[in-house]
Amino acid sequence: MIKIYNTETKSKENFSSLKPNSVKIYQCGPTVYWYQHIGNMRAAFIGDIVFRSFIFEKYQVNFVRNFTDVGHLTGDNLGDADQGEDRMEKASKREDLSPQEIAQKYTDAYKKDISLLNILEPTQSPSATEEIYEIKKMVKNLLKKGFAYETDLAIYFDTGKAKNYTRLSGQNIEENLKGSGHGDVEDSQKKKHSDFALWIFKKGKHANALQTWKSPKKSFFEKKPNGFPGWHIECSAMIKRYLGPTIDIHLGGIEHIPTHHTNEIAQSEAANEVDFVKYWMHYEHLLADNKKMAKSEGTGYLLSEIIEKGFDPLTLRFFFLQAHYRSKQNFTWEALEAAQNGLNKLRKDVSSLPDSKVKADKNFINKFKEKLFDDFNTPQALSVVYDILNSNLEDKVKKATILEIDKVLGLDLNKAQKVNIPTEVTSLVNEREEARKSQDWAKSDELREKIESLGFKVKDTANGQEVIN
Repeated sequence: MIKIYNTETKSKENFSSLKPNSVKIYQCGPTVYWYQHIGNMRAAFIGDIVFRSFIFEKYQVNFVRNFTDVGHLTGDNLGDADQGEDRMEKASKREDLSPQEIAQKYTDAYKKDISLLNILEPTQSPSATEEIYEIKKMVKNLLKKGFAYETDLAIYFDTGKAKNYTRLSGQNIEENLKGSGHGDVEDSQKKKHSDFALWIFKKGKHANALQTWKSPKKSFFEKKPNGFPGWHIECSAMIKRYLGPTIDIHLGGIEHIPTHHTNEIAQSEAANEVDFVKYWMHYEHLLADNKKMAKSEGTGYLLSEIIEKGFDPLTLRFFFLQAHYRSKQNFTWEALEAAQNGLNKLRKDVSSLPDSKVKADKNFINKFKEKLFDDFNTPQALSVVYDILNSNLEDKVKKATILEIDKVLGLDLNKAQKVNIPTEVTSLVNEREEARKSQDWAKSDELREKIESLGFKVKDTANGQEVIN
């Protein structure tokens, strides 16, 4: 039995899918205006664990993770998602590229990073700009049903008409709004502060918006300025198109609970007239040295930085496995080094076991499932691998069982230990090779000492130099 902590009910529940042996999952994906730091990689990893877990349990899984490439305003950092500048346009000006080129550049970078972390491609990866028709259709539906209204600057959702608007966060809306609204522009025609933009017209602050489309209209003869979608409506429209009006699981960061996901519920249930999500799963943040991980703080570490320092990318995945998704996890370089040592030893232990076509041990597979399916408890699930290694099972059964489990863990435990050599070490090795060719043995020894001071050893073989970590 799979158990999930449901944010909405604030309790752990036995999972029951809408359709037998089938599950529909949506995860809020990245806004592709910059490189995603490893905190965002942890989010993708958590989605991957949920995806792999249901596959492991033989479910038919429809997993959608989106890309936001328009409409996500910088005011979201201040708790007001309808204020500020469009993040894609800001990046466009920064790099002198079109928003479309920015989106493509950082979508490609994200896909490359998550592939290095052995994160499976979702069933669908829609982008907001590809779904404008669906977005406008939902906005038009909300206008028709009386849940939305227009001002000179935008089309807003009327939160006063939403059923139990704050049920996900459990917050008092009036208390929550005190001191909010720090954006530099306010629409005086907006009925309530909590009302949020479904569509923003190319007017006012956004008169020079770079990405706009024909706005939703009630009739052919109506005249309206072009505009672009609000951030919240994008997810609702994509969920409706690819998964239907009601889904099993919605994944996202805890920062999305009070605004983004609260607004998704309001507009989706108003438009579709059915319950939106059965189980809400929210993950905690990755910290850096016990502080917020952020580019502005100098702690927005990238996967490329980890690789440049000589770490196997899957070391980061191994590190992520050691914390529950609902717990904060603290990243330090020392912790990552410990994770690399742990992963290398685990790979060595597993690769030393004999290969065979025997079946996995059923008892240990059930034990693994028991741990994993208790709200996707990866630390406990990972511990089962060590239990297997220390058990009295035949070595060939140990290996078969561990490799079956690794279908969820995604650590490539059947592969030999990988050694990622930093560019500095590679340069020294190449320089030493030239010294050896010149028979400059003194320089060769000097370079060997430099290489060893960086934590690597170099071994001279008949086939050249071999670098050992």
